[in-house]
Amino acid sequence: MMRRYERGAIAACMAMLAPLAMGAGAPDTAGASASASGEQVYVARLMPLNSKVSGAEASGEARFQVANGKLTIRIEMQGVPPDIEHWQHFHGFKNDKAATCATDSADVNHDGIVDLIETGPASGTTMVPFNADPVAMDIPSDTYPKAAADGSYRYEKTVSLAAMRKAFGKAFGKPKLDLDRRVVYIHGVPSGTKLPASVASLGPIPAQVTLPIACGKIERVTR
Repeated sequence: MMRRYERGAIAACMAMLAPLAMGAGAPDTAGASASASGEQVYVARLMPLNSKVSGAEASGEARFQVANGKLTIRIEMQGVPPDIEHWQHFHGFKNDKAATCATDSADVNHDGIVDLIETGPASGTTMVPFNADPVAMDIPSDTYPKAAADGSYRYEKTVSLAAMRKAFGKAFGKPKLDLDRRVVYIHGVPSGTKLPASVASLGPIPAQVTLPIACGKIERVTR
């Protein structure tokens, strides 16, 4: 089981991932859904990244349903490295600028790998973890889903929307989830994977843990 890392050091490292831009944010679409129609659905189609490192074409879907004051998160993945935990989160900008998935062009040090730090300009910072307790906002935890031997996993968690907004506001200065301005990343390759020294991570967390292997833009869909 992966050991837990000291939260304060990780939080300090996370703050360096994306600049704090100025300007007003967009309306909180997730919050509006609960107070207006009562239900909204958002989907991110997850496409592979760093496939040469992971050894597989990771793909899947992340689905977010807002209804009756609850946020339900469902993620299904295939083609991920088997038998290991996979960190997964939505990333975004603190000023609500629309995030996009990093592409191969984000590899600014030309080592052939897009590491977590290199996703920052396009995707912003790590925000909400999809682990056993998203509301706790505990990014470095050992409660993320573990892939089966066939390289697949399914994750589902329902949380209080009000509690999630409160936790998000405490972490990022305002309680706006704005799901359709975020992207979802899936991370992780086996601990024995050899990576160049140029592949960066957060503080003491091994680069193998944070390496992005799939990403998708969250978009609102019509039921």
